[in-house]
Amino acid sequence: MDRRYTQIAATLFATFSSQALVQQAHAQSATDAAVLPEINVTEAAGSDFKVDKASSTKFTAPILDTPKSITVITSEVMSQTGSATLVEALRTTPGITFGAGEGGNPTGDRPFIRGFDAQSSTYVDGMRDLGSQSREVFNLESVEVIRGSSSTFGGGGAVGGSLNLVSKAPLKEELRAGSVAVGTDNYKRVTADGNFVLSDTMAFRLNAMYHDADVAGRDAVSNSRWGIAPSLTFGMNTPTRVNLSYYHMQTDDLPDSGIPYNNPTLGRGDGQPVNVNRNNFYGVANRDFRKTQADIFTVRVDHDISSTLHFRNTTRFSKSSNDYIMTQPDDSKGNIYNGMVWRRINSRVSEAKSLQNQSELFGEVLTGSVKHSFSTGLELSREEGTRDSYLVNTKAGAATACAVGSGGAANNYNCTSLYSPNPYDPWTGYIGRANKPANAVNTTISLYAFDTMELSKQWSVNAGVRYDNYRASSEQGAYPAVAAADSPTGVAINAVNATNLRNKSSFFNYQAGVVYKPAENGSIYASYSTSSNPVGLNANDGADGALSTAIQSLDPERSKTYELGTKWDVLDKKVLLTAAIFRTQKVNARVTAADGTTQLAGDYTVDGIELGVAGNLTKNWQVFGGYTFLDSEIVNGGGNAAGLAVAGKQFPNTPRSSYSLWTTYAVMPKLTIGGGAFYTSRVYGNTANTKWVPSYTRFDAMASYVIDKNITLQLNVQNLTDKVYFNQAYSSHYASIAPGRSAVLALNVKY
Repeated sequence: MDRRYTQIAATLFATFSSQALVQQAHAQSATDAAVLPEINVTEAAGSDFKVDKASSTKFTAPILDTPKSITVITSEVMSQTGSATLVEALRTTPGITFGAGEGGNPTGDRPFIRGFDAQSSTYVDGMRDLGSQSREVFNLESVEVIRGSSSTFGGGGAVGGSLNLVSKAPLKEELRAGSVAVGTDNYKRVTADGNFVLSDTMAFRLNAMYHDADVAGRDAVSNSRWGIAPSLTFGMNTPTRVNLSYYHMQTDDLPDSGIPYNNPTLGRGDGQPVNVNRNNFYGVANRDFRKTQADIFTVRVDHDISSTLHFRNTTRFSKSSNDYIMTQPDDSKGNIYNGMVWRRINSRVSEAKSLQNQSELFGEVLTGSVKHSFSTGLELSREEGTRDSYLVNTKAGAATACAVGSGGAANNYNCTSLYSPNPYDPWTGYIGRANKPANAVNTTISLYAFDTMELSKQWSVNAGVRYDNYRASSEQGAYPAVAAADSPTGVAINAVNATNLRNKSSFFNYQAGVVYKPAENGSIYASYSTSSNPVGLNANDGADGALSTAIQSLDPERSKTYELGTKWDVLDKKVLLTAAIFRTQKVNARVTAADGTTQLAGDYTVDGIELGVAGNLTKNWQVFGGYTFLDSEIVNGGGNAAGLAVAGKQFPNTPRSSYSLWTTYAVMPKLTIGGGAFYTSRVYGNTANTKWVPSYTRFDAMASYVIDKNITLQLNVQNLTDKVYFNQAYSSHYASIAPGRSAVLALNVKY
């Protein structure tokens, strides 16, 4: 890192570690407590903005003393911000963007953390959640964002970080809660959360959700889904506890086709989306669809061997499917310069299944004067993926026909107007399954160990190691060519050759950190961590790193993260302040050499700064937010012409600056108001940095009123100023436009 990072770091650490700051904060807290009425916001609303410890046993120290950047988005933050999906929840923390459902990648959640793809690094209760999905929050207690190379925690992937979704579980006390919400754009949402104590040792919890809404500022687009999540715990308050849980969710959406770029590769335009009405939808309402389903069944057994030694075994079976035909408003044929858009078709039929078992032994032990908090484990997993597509007979000529303006009926509505598209055009083509599935299987055997060694009250060392034995395979059957006249849809089918691909990799990953505590409520740390990204990790449910003849024999990509940070619990430990500087480097990225072969020779580097705040500034005032600066560079993109052309460019999906701030204040005993500001600088969609979306600042607002101790009325207004902005910069052809202004009124009940 250069001198500017060193100077900024010195300033940050001096600020955060200042005892004067801590004393001033305590004094301010005392003054506020004397002036403001005694309102316990968290009692009325639920949980707090601040969490002291991550949920996984692999984190062997509290967040304050863990030498790694961890952000926990609590259910309280999700509730107050009106977040209903994982994407909406993650907007509350900076430095995370979302990638594209194109180029072979499926539609669904594809988060990028610190500039690196984390699609295969999303976990539910510590176990990898395979499959392309659009995840909900109705059954989530929190979302943990772990930043920096993290393969030691979760296995392959996790170059820039990972996500762990923490599910709701049975409680020791009775709970009845629910919400009924209505809003603009035909918004309707109902959630229910009930915990039933059946005996001293048994409890049952049930969460359910129904959601149906259009999308503000977008013609035709809609989202409909429902889910249910029962869980049952035996043996509560005993040394041995068994938890059975099931999660089901399914969706039925009309997917959004976004806005095309003003394609600079055709010699015109600067690379941003074309300037058209934000309502413009280029899809076909009576053709496009997206249906998904996710099912997760989990059995977890916890046993207390002693007060300081514990054993846990978790077995999980999961299955998810993603089935869609969506329109890609293609800019590649030059049609946009004739006022037309080609309705290019993207389709997918995929299913992902996994069977996982995780055994953990964790606890505390004293060796001499050194206290150890440790966790060891064995993980076994088998992941299967099947992928196919649709054949769509558009009953139209080549896409270039749009270039001369022959849209509408002349092109069977496969071309439409750039400026006034009609989503309800009477498309009458034929659709059928391709029936050429490709199948992939991944198996992994992993061993890991973590230890936090408390050397003294001021010094501790955190270390971890993980070994993965990884096997990936992909098979494609042979299929003969079929002439258009013989095809059931009238579309000619190309011949497919049989393929049988294999990759075997064994790799270690490490992490190590030193923590110094200048005070009981603060820490300063330095850490180093690694990750490994083997080929085929997505088990055929994504294009990035999928097995192919060119890469099947390659070793995993390797990355490493250096981080220097500080964390402070201030205001009577009600607020957590964090700051970190870091460098993450993928040192052997897969790139194309001058001779056309794929080699492990790329160098992708990102330097950054992160700041965070979470907690209660006073009993009435809560705050959650942060700032992230990412200086990314493709140092070596490969030896061919394309690789040489992108050297020195910025990462796709990596904003240089972003911040988020959400805050609420109880202005009187029954009335709380809140608001948020969310900023993201320019984001590039491709490595050439020729496709991009502009920076934006979005504002949200909230007000809640306590009718009585059990009933609260809450109003959320999203995108308060009706800002036109883009929330996904795809690598080619089009960008995803964000929703416009919307309002939702919810009646929340809890007793």
